[in-house]
Amino acid sequence: MNDASFPDSVRAALDQGLRAQALDAAALAPPLLAYLALLARWNRTYNLTAVRDPHEMVTRHLLDSLAMQPFVEAGTLADLGTGPGLPGIPLAIARPQLRVTLVESNGKKARFLREAVRQLRLDNARVAEARAEAVDEPGAYDVLTARALDTLAGIVAVGGHLLRPGGRLLAMKGVRPDEEIAALPP
Repeated sequence: MNDASFPDSVRAALDQGLRAQALDAAALAPPLLAYLALLARWNRTYNLTAVRDPHEMVTRHLLDSLAMQPFVEAGTLADLGTGPGLPGIPLAIARPQLRVTLVESNGKKARFLREAVRQLRLDNARVAEARAEAVDEPGAYDVLTARALDTLAGIVAVGGHLLRPGGRLLAMKGVRPDEEIAALPP
């Protein structure tokens, strides 16, 4: 499946979402759709994500991931428990000056990630096939991202050692996690 096999409405939804986020749809849509096509193809065999509808993949995977891009510029980012590369791959596409490490311990997902990085020619991304707590790069990252990984305290417990002093943790949560924020260590 390539991006041409998606209905025009999928491309239109992506273009509209990219413009709403003040991103260059003409430049970003082709590689994002190529990633989506690769994900859809691998998903049929390896069940990388429960989301299968291309329109929903645009909204829940691509655009939700890209909502983080105003908070990351250049520098280093570790995407913990990235699964099929979310939000790390869309961020690597949108921010080529950002060095992204996709941290994933599941072998089939890590294989997909390596293939995605290769096919998309993401020279600014690499795969670390490991649990976050096993990555031995203390203080190496300006930003940590996590999506559906754990509570905020759990994310800090397994990956906080990777964050440089003054770095940022960007965690995708459905609603503001006030109780989780209160449970964070000082």
